[in-house]
Amino acid sequence: MKSALILLAHGSRDARWQSPFLALASDLNLPLAFLEMTTPTLADVMQAQMANGANHIRVLPLFMASGGAHVNRDIPQLLLDARAQYPQVTFEQLPALGEHPEVQAVFRRVIQGLKSS
Repeated sequence: MKSALILLAHGSRDARWQSPFLALASDLNLPLAFLEMTTPTLADVMQAQMANGANHIRVLPLFMASGGAHVNRDIPQLLLDARAQYPQVTFEQLPALGEHPEVQAVFRRVIQGLKSS
């Protein structure tokens, strides 16, 4: 099984908003997709990964939390659609990055540093 990890950001027409996500993806040498307002779309990036032989695609939402409609409704629907179109491929949605314990620990350290400065 060849696995691919795709970073998924919300999307914005403002290049300043996109910049940190593009830098992160570039630094990690990982594909980046956007949910809306810009390209490439998740479907575009998934198709590119499948063309490179991926048959297990994991999507990491670069969101703070999973409480919103995008993480709970929109992304699952996109993956459901992809499963119907490509039944030979496994699609997996990972938890929102902001909920990861290591990310929370970094947030705490940064906030504590700002609090004490």
